[in-house]
Amino acid sequence: MQIAFFVNDIEREYENYTTTVLAHRASTRGHRVCYITPEDFVLNPDDSLSAHGRFLPKRDYKDRAEFFQALKSSKDSKIERVDLSEVDVIMLRNDPSIDTDRPWAMEAGILFGREAAKRGAIVLNDPDSLGRAINKLYFQSFPTEARAETLITKHASDIKAFAKEHKGNIILKPLQGSGGSGVFKLDSKNASNLNQMIEAIGRDGYIIAQAYVPAAKKGDIRLFIMNGKPLQRDGKYAALRRVAAKDDIRSNIHAGGKAEAVEIGETELKVAEIIRPKLLADGMFLVGVDIVGDKILEVNVFSPGNLESCSKLAGVDFSETVVEAIERKVDIASQYAQTFDNRHLAIL
Repeated sequence: MQIAFFVNDIEREYENYTTTVLAHRASTRGHRVCYITPEDFVLNPDDSLSAHGRFLPKRDYKDRAEFFQALKSSKDSKIERVDLSEVDVIMLRNDPSIDTDRPWAMEAGILFGREAAKRGAIVLNDPDSLGRAINKLYFQSFPTEARAETLITKHASDIKAFAKEHKGNIILKPLQGSGGSGVFKLDSKNASNLNQMIEAIGRDGYIIAQAYVPAAKKGDIRLFIMNGKPLQRDGKYAALRRVAAKDDIRSNIHAGGKAEAVEIGETELKVAEIIRPKLLADGMFLVGVDIVGDKILEVNVFSPGNLESCSKLAGVDFSETVVEAIERKVDIASQYAQTFDNRHLAIL
């Protein structure tokens, strides 16, 4: 199969990123791999859709490091114009929130992903649903039973009333953003700084105020969900606990958080079951859910990370299971020509 990975840009990719891990695994299984960025699409006069894809040589790589070096090397990887109707799968793995400096790029994958799906490519996750999940407002569409109490506003008076309701223990973060950027915890020690927090976040848009979940002191759990179910291999779950660095509330790994092995129990499985219908209805193939206690704090449907860390901690290769599932979708699409729309294929 031919599989394309859509990313913000090649320069911001890293060897241990989940995208690289999946691309390398697809390559080792004999598939032709390319990368596409927001500026690479071409809608032709005959209504066909192409892309200037960066293709990696189809060969045996010693390891992922060598694969990644080939991707970065203009000598090894080649730019080729490819008709996207000939590409079996496009994985949308960009993070729109880091493209705010070039607004035209934020929804390029969604817009052209829709067009590619019309022309026969399987697009993961489903681009129509990703269009509705472009910011954290998507989080509010999950049942209240499974999510922390949340307020979204730009008015300081609303936030102050919410903080009072919760005895001054709340989390503040931007509606648009990722990676722990712009996240603050309000408590008795820094209550006098609330106005500054509101001003700092509010200058870039709406503010999310979220009830603080005490279990967050132990860190949050990142759990991968694939085809609506917790991702497993050999009886082990693709999950880890992310513990914040000292004096930092952000548990995101690249914000200084530390990854630890975690046992997934009835509480986490119940949360996954509550949100499963929505993920299936939206054609969300692979997502990363952040859980604290019995609540979800975030659902990352664009570019969930830490799959490699989950694999190392569990001692199994979850990327193999993900690529196997993608191969199965391509088989289903060929067996049932034009029977299923993209949203259904995404979660079969």
